[in-house]
Order: sequence, then C-alpha cells, then structure tokens
Amino acid sequence: MSRIELVNTAQAQGEAAQLLQQINGAFGVVPNMFRAVANSPAALRSMWGAFGALGGGTIGARLGEQIAVAVADRNDCEYCLAAHTALGQKAGASREEMAAAQAGQSDDPKTAAALKFALAVVEKRAHIDDADVTALRVAGFNDGEIVEILAHVALNLFTNYVNVAFKVPVDFPGVKLRAK
Repeated sequence: MSRIELVNTAQAQGEAAQLLQQINGAFGVVPNMFRAVANSPAALRSMWGAFGALGGGTIGARLGEQIAVAVADRNDCEYCLAAHTALGQKAGASREEMAAAQAGQSDDPKTAAALKFALAVVEKRAHIDDADVTALRVAGFNDGEIVEILAHVALNLFTNYVNVAFKVPVDFPGVKLRAK
C-alpha cells in the first residue's frame, strides 16, 4: 500500500492532468510512480522533463537503462528495478545483459566503465576520485557523456527515493533484488 495517494488520472486537474496525458501517450498507461509524483505538479514536471531530456541524450537508451538497474539494485528499489529491466529489454538489451547491469557488470568494457562509475557515485555519495573520471575517459567517454551519466544517476536517485520512501506498488513484471 502506497504511503501517499496515487493520483487518479481521470480526476487529475491542471498541469498534473496534462503531464499525465503525455506520460500515458508515451507508455500506453500511467505507471504508479508518476501517479504518486503527480501529487506535486512541480515535481512531476521536473521528473518528466528529466526523462525527456535524457531520452534525447547521447549515451543511448540501452546504457541509460543499464545504469538505472544498477542504481536501483544498490538502493533496494524494486519498482525501478522492474521498470528499467523491462525498458532496457525494449531498448535492445538481453535479459542476461540487464541482470549483469543490475550487478554493475557488463561484457562490454565501455558499458562496464559507465556502470562502475555510476555505482561509485552512489556508494561514495558523489565523493569520487580523479581515477573514477579518468577510467571513463579511457573507456571512450567524453566530458559531455560523463556529465550525462551523472545526470542519469541523479534522476534515478530521485525515482528510487520516491518509490522506496512512499512504497509505490510495482506495476511492471517483478525482478528480484540481488542478495547483498
């Protein structure tokens, strides 16, 4: 049971209603996370805008989803783990690639470097070392892509915290968190 109301999309008003319509158009449904955040049109505008901006970024949807599952697993966010596993597969990653990303791993060296960096940011609360950034450059990421990876981490921290703090019911096929 959610700790806060999940906004009924049929009863939403004003900007929240407009944003929920956009979200419905993108997903074919309005996932529960967005219904929870719709209690604050400003927060919903921020979240939806960030998804849109990063969706048009340079690192690609597949890597963005792999970062999302790694961060979700570290934050024990079952909602985001389920949602981003499904979205990652839709973006072309295999089930095995998404499971590896959940553990912060990849057979692709460039993806592995991005996942290692993302998890370092989460685990060190952004107090990363020069070597963490250098490893991304060595893997082939430019400064713009490095900033974008960090933006994905930040967005996923927000969504993880929403779902964990408010106990938002998972409405995607479930994925088990890794045992720690």
